[in-house]
Amino acid sequence: MTTVDFNAPDIAARIEQLSQHERDNLSFGVILLDRQGTVLFYSATEARQSGYGGSPVGKNFFEVSRCAGTDDFRGEIMRAADAGPVDLEFGWPGDYGDPDRELRIRVQSARPDGFWIFIERDEAPAHRNGASPQRRAAH
Repeated sequence: MTTVDFNAPDIAARIEQLSQHERDNLSFGVILLDRQGTVLFYSATEARQSGYGGSPVGKNFFEVSRCAGTDDFRGEIMRAADAGPVDLEFGWPGDYGDPDRELRIRVQSARPDGFWIFIERDEAPAHRNGASPQRRAAH
């Protein structure tokens, strides 16, 4: 089974070398968006772990997702894109199927254009272990 380290600094370049089947079977969610936010790829892992239950391919990700359309999420990605190649990491409270789940999100520019979004989920929701949600960004 192919693995890619979620912490790899060049995670987007590594993902782009994989087949669709390999991307579908990573331990974390993988989403590819074009520059306007249209979903071009939505991994089977993301569909399963997120609780979304469908395929948003061909739809605008920022309109489909309750949290992704906010200025904190979409706005941060677009501001980073306006400044050059995107390389963001932030924590995010809540998931489509579980509002108490903690997410770790990485966003990197895709070749030739667009964005990869990688989503790693905690094993136990934060409210069960006493942690409070915190949001951070790294450029």
